[in-house]
Amino acid sequence: MFDTEITERKIVQRAMIVGVQSPEERDTVISEHLDELAELLNNLGIETTGRQVVRLRTVHPQYHVGSGKAEEIAGLFHEWGCDVLVFDTDLSPSQQRNWERLVKAAVIDRREVILDIFAERATTKEAILQVELARLEYSLPRLTRAWTHLSRQRGGAKGTRGEGEKQIEADRRMVQHRITALKSELEQIRRQRSTMRKNRQRSDVAKAAIVGYTNVGKSSLLNALSGSDVLAEDKLFATLDPSTRRVVLPGNTELIMTDTVGFVRKLPHMLVEAFKSTLEEAAYADFLVVVLDVSSEFLEEHWETTISVLNELDAADKEMIVVFNKSDLEHDQVLEARARGLFPRGLFVSVKSGQGMDQLKSELASMARRHCRTLKVLLPPGRSDLAALAYARGRVYESEYDEEGNLRLIFSIGTNLEERYNSYILN
Repeated sequence: MFDTEITERKIVQRAMIVGVQSPEERDTVISEHLDELAELLNNLGIETTGRQVVRLRTVHPQYHVGSGKAEEIAGLFHEWGCDVLVFDTDLSPSQQRNWERLVKAAVIDRREVILDIFAERATTKEAILQVELARLEYSLPRLTRAWTHLSRQRGGAKGTRGEGEKQIEADRRMVQHRITALKSELEQIRRQRSTMRKNRQRSDVAKAAIVGYTNVGKSSLLNALSGSDVLAEDKLFATLDPSTRRVVLPGNTELIMTDTVGFVRKLPHMLVEAFKSTLEEAAYADFLVVVLDVSSEFLEEHWETTISVLNELDAADKEMIVVFNKSDLEHDQVLEARARGLFPRGLFVSVKSGQGMDQLKSELASMARRHCRTLKVLLPPGRSDLAALAYARGRVYESEYDEEGNLRLIFSIGTNLEERYNSYILN
């Protein structure tokens, strides 16, 4: 339904980007936000021709900015020969329509840019459906931007309002039906993922999720630890689907590690919701491996973005190993000092050169062992529930009944369940 609009936007080549700065925001922060927006657009093959920063105390309903500033931006837009106007802040549907009437060209915001990138990166069925759902929910209140024939009338049909129904009303109903169908299909996939996750939880092997800002080297880290070949490219959102690998660590300790979709500031809430089944791998992990780019000047902000998304997933209180990647790159010593100040126990590594990887593997092994225990217990006949739990959630190595009907078990299980067996542990 929206293919025409999307196709038209794909052929644009020159963008003017606009940032909105509140009184408390520093110039360097706004500049970095616009740099990132330019990089996002570059991922879509769109060149940034010019940029403007608007200092704003109050949001104006018509254009988000004042009408005088809007006219000034429109003039620069045409003077610079741009064909798409991109805002780093969220615009309401009516504000987008007002801007498009003013500049007579496509006007989008950061959310729409990210949605387009996700649409290009999606490869698996689940990711494709999730992105389509997010885009339809975003586009529903903006349908008038996708059609130029809204005044057309159509004849009545079953389920419509009759001969007077406008095209826009039929379009909206079609979109709502598609949204319902997508949610139903995704729910089936989520149930399948939940079953797979439960199977992993039954294992005695600890589970970790790799999380962090996009393009900090999460997939490369998983590849280095597991010897696998998960797609790892130097671009934003190179991978959208979680990749799970079994990693063998020092002391023959095993760990199941999952690489999750990268975070980004101002990540549209609809995408967090759409990819929740994917991101929930972090919530179900025993601990998290948070990857940060030590060479980034905006290290603290990337950390805050990561924590913000983890809070939405109720996973911010989990144990974490903080990894500062790209430590082989030349960077200001002040950045390293800031990183150490942020996390004194953080590990400095370079996935590319291998620097610090042995220390990271040792730390991962130590953490994995803390989240899994091998127990030797003697269970009385009345505690068949604990025997069943050992088989369901752990790995049983030996089992034997004695003459009194007691069950002697040797098994591994997660530390979160260990205390249930405290009364029956054998020396």
